[in-house]
Amino acid sequence: MGKKLLYLLLIVAVSGLTGYFASNLSLNRKLKEEGDAAALVRDGATAKKSVPQRRVEVTEVPNFSDAAEAAVQAVVYVKVTQKANYQPGSLLDLIFGFAQTPRDQVGLGSGVIIRPDGYIVTNNHVISGADVIEVTLENNKVYPAKLIGTDPATDIALIKIEAEDLPTVPMGNSDDLRLGEWVLAIGSPYDLRSTITAGIVSAKGRSMPNYDGQYRVESFIQTDAAVNPGNSGGALVNAAGDLVGINTSIISRTGSYAGYSFAVPVNIVSKVVDDFIEYGSVQRAILGVSITDVTAELAAQADLTEIDGVYVAEVQRESPAEKAGIQTGDVITEINLNTVHNSAGLQEQISKLRPGEKAVVTVFRKGKQHEFIATL
Repeated sequence: MGKKLLYLLLIVAVSGLTGYFASNLSLNRKLKEEGDAAALVRDGATAKKSVPQRRVEVTEVPNFSDAAEAAVQAVVYVKVTQKANYQPGSLLDLIFGFAQTPRDQVGLGSGVIIRPDGYIVTNNHVISGADVIEVTLENNKVYPAKLIGTDPATDIALIKIEAEDLPTVPMGNSDDLRLGEWVLAIGSPYDLRSTITAGIVSAKGRSMPNYDGQYRVESFIQTDAAVNPGNSGGALVNAAGDLVGINTSIISRTGSYAGYSFAVPVNIVSKVVDDFIEYGSVQRAILGVSITDVTAELAAQADLTEIDGVYVAEVQRESPAEKAGIQTGDVITEINLNTVHNSAGLQEQISKLRPGEKAVVTVFRKGKQHEFIATL
């Protein structure tokens, strides 16, 4: 009996000690885990403080409101009417009602007021063949317009309305345009008057295929501002609201905007308009050379370090170029210190000048640079 009691007490004691050590071990483990967790939190907080945070600089979104609101006042809606040429039918047509009365043809476009006394520039193809020209201003006032001059080579025309103190768009400098620069196209596409679209300058000095063989002066500003039928003759302005071009055409398989629009540079427009006002017609200078763009093969022949400039394929006899000393095989790189990269660029520079004016022509000949003064 005494041994059983002693054995029972021993079991109780062992159980108690086991429970104590187990509880103590569990507590120590818990404290360690909490300590480790606290250490992790502290380490994380320290790490967060020590790693520098990158800040993304938020640039201001371009705002063209001032330029658009000012320029749109000087862009007009142009309506042209070509009277039907009525030809009476035969007596039988009249008796049986076969003859139909022809209808007038109506065309729509845009224009830009360039002088407060009513001079408006537009495209030649907008007013071509028109018998009646009507202009609607931004304030909805309607005026008859008379034709001052047309130039199919640049697709520029000048018309005039009898009005005073009209809003105008200040003339910019298209030579200063940079690739990627923001521009606005303003006009009346699809009869949606005073429509403004934005884009960037995609390229400069563009020319189009010449399928009809007619003389062209083309050095277009290419943009991705949306332009559609009715925009022709409207304004292309920069972010400052200065006129830098006259919208004239698009490239499209459907006839609607497809991402490629073209404008006549204002530096060409200004000279054509001044000629209309001062002389009544365009005074076009001629250098007297047949030219082509420089290719890799031509660059090698002329010892050029870059494939750039305009190759002189032929010099006309007794021309200003021949008299100045320019030869076949020369590569023209500058006109009056203005760099020319292609044929369109050369045409643009010459188109700014008048007969009788002088031009400094910079050429490369057999690896050396020469300058000649040509009287156009």
